[in-house]
Amino acid sequence: MDDVGSLEIRWIQGFTNKNVTFVDTKTVCYTCGAHVCFLNLETGKQSVFQSPGGACVGALTADGRTGIFAFSEQKLSPSIFLYGFPELQLKSELIGGTQLDYTSLALSDGGPYLASCSSLPDYTITVWNWENAVPVCTQPQAGEDVISLVFNPFNWLQLCALGTTSFTVWQIENIANVDVLKPRVVELPATNGSVVEGRPTSSHDVRDQLQYLVPGMPLSRTTTRATVTPSAICWTTTSELYVGCVEGFLLLVDTESLSVSVLFTPTTADAIPELRNCSIEGLTLHESGLMVLGKENMVHCLQIRGTQLNVTQTWQLERPANTVMLSPDNETLLLSSNEGRMYMLNPTQSDKIVKVLDIFSGNFVTAALSHTDSNICVSLRDSGELQLWSSDGTCLGSLSVQAQVTSLACCPIAHYAAVGTTSGDVIFIDLNMAEQPRLVHQVHLYHAAVDHLVFDPEGHYLFTSGSDSFVYILDAKPSRMFSVMGYAVIPGKVLSLSTQCFRDLDEVKVLALCTGQEDKNEDGSLFKVLSLPTRNLAGSDCIERHGCLSAHFLKVFTYKVPHPLESCALGISEVFAYCHKKKNLQRFQLPETSISNQEVVDLQPEQEVKGHPLGPASLLLSPNCLQLASVGRDGLLRIRQTASMEQYIEMQCHSCHLGGVRSVSFSTDGHTLVTTGVGDGSLVCTTLRIKAVDAVSPSKQCITQSLKSLFSTENPILINFPAWSEASPGVSKNTEESQVRGGASVDVTEQDEMYKSQLQSPSLHPTWLESKQQAVIKEDNEHYSDTKKKLRKAIKDLRDTIQKMLRENENLPEEQFNLDVVEQKILKTMVEEEVARTKSEIAQDIEEKCHRRDVLKRECWDSVTVKGRAIKAFHSGLYVQNYPLKERTEEELEDLRRVHNIRKLEKPALSSLENTQEENQLEEDHEATSFALTGSFSAQLGYSDPYIYDQFILQTTEQRNNQIIMLQGVIYRIKTAFNADFEALHRQKVQELKYIGDRNRRIRDIMLELDINQELWEPSLIDSEWPERVLTVDNSEIKAEKYLTLEQEEEEERRKLEEERQLTAQGDGSREKALDDMMKGELEVKKVEILKMEIPLPEFALTKPNNHWSEEEKKVYKEYEEKAKALSEEKEKYKRSLELEIKRLQESTKDTTENFDETLSKLKGKKGKCTFAIKQEELKIAHLVDSVLKEEELKNQEPELKHQLDKTLAHKGETDEEVKRCQDELDKFHEEYDSLVAQDKVLDKDFRKNCFDIQNHPSDQLYKLFKRRPRTPLCGSLGPNALNQMLNAMEELDAPENMPEGMCPAVWMKLCVARREKVESEQKVKTKALTLAQMQACLQRRRQELNSAQQHIENLSKALESLQKERNPQRKNTMVQVILKQGQVEASTKDLTPGSTDADLILYHKSVVDKLRGSIRMLAEQKITSMEERKEVHKCIIQLEWEHRVERNKIEDILDKEKSIKMLRLSEEQQDMTHYNKAQHASRMSDKVSNLEESIALMEKANQRCVEQRMEKIEWINKKADSKERKNATLEQQHPEMQVTVAELRHICEAAAPEDSEAAETEERYQEIVQMSNLKDLAGAQEEDLAALWAELERLRMKNFPSLPEMNDN
Repeated sequence: MDDVGSLEIRWIQGFTNKNVTFVDTKTVCYTCGAHVCFLNLETGKQSVFQSPGGACVGALTADGRTGIFAFSEQKLSPSIFLYGFPELQLKSELIGGTQLDYTSLALSDGGPYLASCSSLPDYTITVWNWENAVPVCTQPQAGEDVISLVFNPFNWLQLCALGTTSFTVWQIENIANVDVLKPRVVELPATNGSVVEGRPTSSHDVRDQLQYLVPGMPLSRTTTRATVTPSAICWTTTSELYVGCVEGFLLLVDTESLSVSVLFTPTTADAIPELRNCSIEGLTLHESGLMVLGKENMVHCLQIRGTQLNVTQTWQLERPANTVMLSPDNETLLLSSNEGRMYMLNPTQSDKIVKVLDIFSGNFVTAALSHTDSNICVSLRDSGELQLWSSDGTCLGSLSVQAQVTSLACCPIAHYAAVGTTSGDVIFIDLNMAEQPRLVHQVHLYHAAVDHLVFDPEGHYLFTSGSDSFVYILDAKPSRMFSVMGYAVIPGKVLSLSTQCFRDLDEVKVLALCTGQEDKNEDGSLFKVLSLPTRNLAGSDCIERHGCLSAHFLKVFTYKVPHPLESCALGISEVFAYCHKKKNLQRFQLPETSISNQEVVDLQPEQEVKGHPLGPASLLLSPNCLQLASVGRDGLLRIRQTASMEQYIEMQCHSCHLGGVRSVSFSTDGHTLVTTGVGDGSLVCTTLRIKAVDAVSPSKQCITQSLKSLFSTENPILINFPAWSEASPGVSKNTEESQVRGGASVDVTEQDEMYKSQLQSPSLHPTWLESKQQAVIKEDNEHYSDTKKKLRKAIKDLRDTIQKMLRENENLPEEQFNLDVVEQKILKTMVEEEVARTKSEIAQDIEEKCHRRDVLKRECWDSVTVKGRAIKAFHSGLYVQNYPLKERTEEELEDLRRVHNIRKLEKPALSSLENTQEENQLEEDHEATSFALTGSFSAQLGYSDPYIYDQFILQTTEQRNNQIIMLQGVIYRIKTAFNADFEALHRQKVQELKYIGDRNRRIRDIMLELDINQELWEPSLIDSEWPERVLTVDNSEIKAEKYLTLEQEEEEERRKLEEERQLTAQGDGSREKALDDMMKGELEVKKVEILKMEIPLPEFALTKPNNHWSEEEKKVYKEYEEKAKALSEEKEKYKRSLELEIKRLQESTKDTTENFDETLSKLKGKKGKCTFAIKQEELKIAHLVDSVLKEEELKNQEPELKHQLDKTLAHKGETDEEVKRCQDELDKFHEEYDSLVAQDKVLDKDFRKNCFDIQNHPSDQLYKLFKRRPRTPLCGSLGPNALNQMLNAMEELDAPENMPEGMCPAVWMKLCVARREKVESEQKVKTKALTLAQMQACLQRRRQELNSAQQHIENLSKALESLQKERNPQRKNTMVQVILKQGQVEASTKDLTPGSTDADLILYHKSVVDKLRGSIRMLAEQKITSMEERKEVHKCIIQLEWEHRVERNKIEDILDKEKSIKMLRLSEEQQDMTHYNKAQHASRMSDKVSNLEESIALMEKANQRCVEQRMEKIEWINKKADSKERKNATLEQQHPEMQVTVAELRHICEAAAPEDSEAAETEERYQEIVQMSNLKDLAGAQEEDLAALWAELERLRMKNFPSLPEMNDN
């Protein structure tokens, strides 16, 4: 491959904002696909480092102080690589940390340590020693939601893990020479700012939440609360943490005690206005204060003093930023955003924010190199952003096309680019002004996305293709206004387009790889080669009227390949293609002989070479047709010589894990390529270097000159193009037409015009082809306008005739219409289909409703054995309901039988154990109290169960469950008995209603005879009394007219005829006639028709006057009057009898209904008693269920508490063993440390001893040189490099120029060796001391955990004890329900809640109370007797005490006299005089004088010797003063530097110390005040005690004083 050439990355662009960090003081690094980009903030220069293996870069971190950067791969079993900057040398590779991916990395400032957090499935946090490439400690299942890891810069043993909803401080501890990670979760405050006070969470938190709540337990159930969401963290110089939250809170966390302080709450009224709506995105600590980055494009500088917070300065960003970080020199702030922007701010030098990067973010869709000499790269992002890049990768300008883009092509004859969109538009963008590209033209070709855009090499045409079968040819010259020349039809979907220009033939060939119409898959099986001439493309003979290129102008050749292809490239009489099925590249030779357009030629590959390992792949031929580029999903870019395809050059440009390469583009000279990734968001520009480069051919030079001349002609025209605007005249015209079409409706006579206009109206956004078709239609309309006018006139005449006929038909009868039978059948078919559809919908709706009805009826009606009914009184609003009952299941009946059988066996055993005293109680007392103690009236009602337990013996859960079953049976029995009475009364009412109906019918007949019109009271059953009729629908309830089909109508007619026939058969009245003939017509006829009977008046009475009557006539008239009078009397009598019957019937109705109402009222009373009894039984059941549930709850709590106790005991045992192991390790290490300290002291003593052996050199001077140490930078902890740094500094100190004057070099070398040995020993001692401190801290933490576990064990033990104490009373204290009469019990009415003490009542039998009273009386008498005896004894005791006090006073007087004698003192002389005589005294004095003289002589000699020593020391001090003056001069020169250092340290100390010093002083003053107050209180109390004692003493003395003389006399 090296023989062919090479590929080098020129530049790379892209931004994902995964990780942006400083790699040194002026350079930042960030990821870009499979590369790490380095950007110099001062010069803006960019450099690129490719990931080893070409895998995509995952997590990235860097240490700007050491220049180490680390990143992980995105692949299976990824590695972590550490490199040094700027040499880019591999430092280490960490393997085996995870299986899939790393989510976060962090480097420590205190040593070669790196922390990593892996993703699923293990979520492991690992701390590595990257120098040794070994993990220090690992904690699995610890980083499920971790998004960031940050080491404490002053203590690498602390690591903070920031999650999405919480953060944890991890402590690295050394236990038995094994490093482990111990978590300490921080309890975040609530969203209202409240902080939970409680103990910090240890590494093993055994406070698991119990499922049940134990009353009185010290472990309470924790309630969930909404906490703040951390978003940014920052370590302080005191190893504390600033935490910023999404809600705007700013917290300060003490990592030792895990206490959280809320520094700022945005919801308070006095919140700082600038921070009230600030959602914190980033935090960093600057020397001027805490820098806070908010979401609202603001950066604030905060000064924090204790809990006081002030905003000192604020900066405004032009666009939002997401992260903020500080450079290693603590001067520069870097702010980055997700949109590809970076800003730089140096607060100490300037308030100006400088933009250092602005390249946007997101994935690239495609990119292409322009055909100008500057090689400008044009790229498209998926957001629709078009960007221009210079040859060195600088972003020149951008333009947002405000659309989703799919393809891009650059024109070779003018500086513009064509962009395809998903909406089917082709956009032309002028690139002459790189800083401000502009849109100059737009054409709409498809209703779908534009898939391909290709210019031919000499810029004659632009070819486009979409998802349909049309390939459009556009004129590429701006002078032709980018006009659409026409289109060609391709069978199937176009998968690839490629062009070549043959200058000698004046033709352009286009190769289209298509699927073919018969193929349903997406693989290409056909080559379509379109041949177009470069000139004379205008005219009707070239392009048809509808825009299709004519057949004699456009030559089409079709070739079929044996295997499906994905991509192709057209060369000189050959085709290169990629077959994904065989994973190889194929070369096809096109035949030179001419073929017809319809003929399909089968091609076979001339050559096949191995392709990409991961496809499919895309092919692109260089402009000189000498190189073939292929890119695939594997991310590889391969360059082959077309002459020899076996050899190739390859480069890993993009990651195969993110989709590989999406597109590739050649430059005009073929030496530069641009590739875009599918999912890595990177744009890579590479340089191709071919070793064997042929000289440029004359034809190539001619083409170049031609393109340049054409470019100089067309490009000025393009520059003068106006900017494209969407508000074109065509759009407004279409809008007006649409408004006209949406206006008022037209008459029927103009419907054909409306139909025509609708057919001819274009769509809202017509394509070029649709517009062309509309233009053709318009042209045809203009051409045939006269013919159309004639046709319209004839149609109008015909319409008028038809309308005239229609108007005439309106007045004709329907029978005279001659309908169109075919149209009638069509309409009838349509109507029948619509009717069938409507019927099916109605039938489906009816079925759904019927199903719903059936379900409701089955669940709520059929399942109920006794339906819910009611009975309403006749004359009042009294209303009584029954008890709806479901049939008892077999399981319930079986349970009841089982309980009864158990009780049958238990009752004899219990009866034998009854107390004899209880058997002898009076029967009446038992009867009086039995129902009261049962707790309900069911026994009084006669429905009690004889097997029911006594309430006072219910102790076990089984008994209570059995009692519940029996009580449920009692309730069912009560309801059943009441329902029986209810049903009897309901039947009675139905019978009464029947009787009332019969009476009313009789009354109505009588009223009809008496001709009385009066409304009768006729009661009936309401719906609640007759619920069955709710489920049935009466015909009278249906208001709508019933629709009947023909069959149903015929059936209805037959039914009516049958009914009429039956009525006719019954209408002859043969039975009634036979009865009438048999009874001679006198059955009830006489009385019924008596009121209608009238005696006829004689005829002569009507024709003759009275005086003309004869005697016979007078006699007849008299008989007439007698009969009339008798008939009248009979009528009156009959009327009175009927009226009496009406009254009797009404009174009977009233009496029966009133009697029924009384019975109903009695049933109502019984219903109340039954309901009361049922409620009482239900209350007992509720109490029993509650007790059973409590027992179950307590029963379930015990094993859970025991499980927690066992778990805690196991943890305690492990911790105890760990403490012992740590203690043993600590003791061993302490011995090693003591030994090392002793060796260090021995080195010091040996040097002091050897100093005295060296001549001409003062020992003190040598010792000072021995103790001299170089200055080393302060570090928070002793890292592994501390010894090397010290030894390097010692080399500078041991240099010969630092040797004092006059010192022998041998002595100096000896001194340096000893000093280096001493320094190494001291460094080892310091390291051992630090390790010893860490081990002691770890041991202390383990002991604290042990104490915490012990405390938790005690709490659990107490909880178990309290649980057992609660269970025992729960078993004994039974809830008893008692019925008491009013006035029998007196209790406090203040608080009658079940938990109050006053409401706890204990019931005892009367005999027990009597016994208790007798016992009280007997004990009272005994107490009185004992009190009298005590009184006598007390008198004797007082007398004896008095005698004892007198004797004690006598003893005190004797002791006082003895003390006064002992206090007599004598001097020494008096004592000597008592023992010596005068001679002995004189000799003793002479001895003393001689001793004093000898002492004086010795003191004089010592004084003289001391003076001499002082003089020698003065001389030595003078010499030393001279040397000190010389050293002071040197120190005065170093004094300014020391002042600067001291000032820096003072600032640091002042930042951390005031709070501690103030707190210490406050605590000290508080302790003094408390001590003084306590002393004052003690003094006051003692003073009061003394005063009381003195008063008591004086009282006793005065009391006893008169009796003393008497006692003395006695």
